[in-house]
Amino acid sequence: MTSFKQKATKGMLWSAVDKFAVQAGQFVIGIVLARILIPEDFGLIGMLSIFIAISQVFINSGMGSGLIQQQNRTNDDFSTVFVFNLFVSVVFYVVLFFTSPFIATFYSQPLLTPLTRILGLNLIINSLAIVQRSRITIALDFKAFAKVNVIGVVIGGTSGIIAATNGLGVWSLVIQTLIGSSANVASLWYFSRWKPSLKFNTESFKALFGYGSKLLISGIYAQILQNIYNITIGKVYPAAELGYYTRAKQFSDISAGTVTNILQQVSFPILSSVQHDKTRLVSIYSRMLRMAAFFIFPAMTLIALLAEPLVLLLLTEKWAALIPLLQWMVFARIFYPISVINMNILNAVGRSDLYLKVDLSKLPLTVIALIITIPLGVKAMIIGHLATSVISFFINAYLPGKLFGYGAFKQIKDFIPTIVATVFMAAAVLLLTTRVESDIVHLAIGSIAGVFIYLLLCYFLKVDELQEVRNLFERLFFRK
Repeated sequence: MTSFKQKATKGMLWSAVDKFAVQAGQFVIGIVLARILIPEDFGLIGMLSIFIAISQVFINSGMGSGLIQQQNRTNDDFSTVFVFNLFVSVVFYVVLFFTSPFIATFYSQPLLTPLTRILGLNLIINSLAIVQRSRITIALDFKAFAKVNVIGVVIGGTSGIIAATNGLGVWSLVIQTLIGSSANVASLWYFSRWKPSLKFNTESFKALFGYGSKLLISGIYAQILQNIYNITIGKVYPAAELGYYTRAKQFSDISAGTVTNILQQVSFPILSSVQHDKTRLVSIYSRMLRMAAFFIFPAMTLIALLAEPLVLLLLTEKWAALIPLLQWMVFARIFYPISVINMNILNAVGRSDLYLKVDLSKLPLTVIALIITIPLGVKAMIIGHLATSVISFFINAYLPGKLFGYGAFKQIKDFIPTIVATVFMAAAVLLLTTRVESDIVHLAIGSIAGVFIYLLLCYFLKVDELQEVRNLFERLFFRK
């Protein structure tokens, strides 16, 4: 029988394969679309992000996470969640359909009315696979996720590129989203092998919604925080400025988003399964934090150092205004994966109430930062976001420190070898690329030298995560 450790390890590795493959695919597709389309096209879609995101949170309502956290699940539980998700998705689509003219008026962009009505169909499409996604997560079958997500990215991306080359403009982004989601949902149904009975059990709903309701409120709040910059920039500045901002966020998510998605997808079911064994729980939790720092600190630093040749080479001069935004954005997102794990451990032990309280406590920070920086421009807003993300790291780590004895300062102490290796790597890359004029040579030297120097420094500093990564890949590729 496969041991829990082997299953968790395989799950982590397949989740990594999944996320990196998907991010690579989305990155390439994003570059192709950015070269064909204009910043305003991305800005228009960015204006709708908060309305779609909040609707999606209501549809899930935290009950998908409730299924994962719950130890004794029945088929009634799964069917109840499916029926509820589908019903709420239809309700929210109808709401979006009839409120779309008001959204268009708010932004003074008439095109947003039909865009909202068509893009909103994605809510119903995605609701059809929330339970299937939860079942695959419970089984730690991240190999299936890898197949599903790659299929969705390839089919959706190809559709979007074909539409863009045929002059459909912003509608190519809508087509990419809808077709990609449809392919993703169809694949999840195939791999899950679960079919709903359309039975709604009141007792199951009460139990799951009791846990999920806190996550629902927290999820709404989190989406407002994540998208409040989109709303503000879209309202105050031209659509092109929001286009630059959304592209900066996408580039920063090449590393931060990938690592966060891997850890969020894997850490919750793994930590939930050992929630009653505190020693084991803390051991896994601390290792995940160190592993996140091992990958994210050097990756984000390299992106900041190589932002100029990266943007000019891949996206051309029309996106040059993106460069300074990207350099600040990567550091604003650097603590995000760490914070996700610090918050996930609260959900894993059934304390969604604490998760909600911690999340709500950060709202004043964001509001103050926005009030100060909105008049100063988009770059200033991102710098303000950096300041709030650093403070939020300490807030997010406070309760895990109280409950499990592994708070912010102990975490930072464990990160020191990784931080030292990252700082020396950055200095070396700056020295090697200072007088390089060619963008492609600059990018090649900086990335190759950066990775090599960082790994070499980790070896000499005896960073445990380097050996752990090596062991993980040996288990996946060289051992049965």
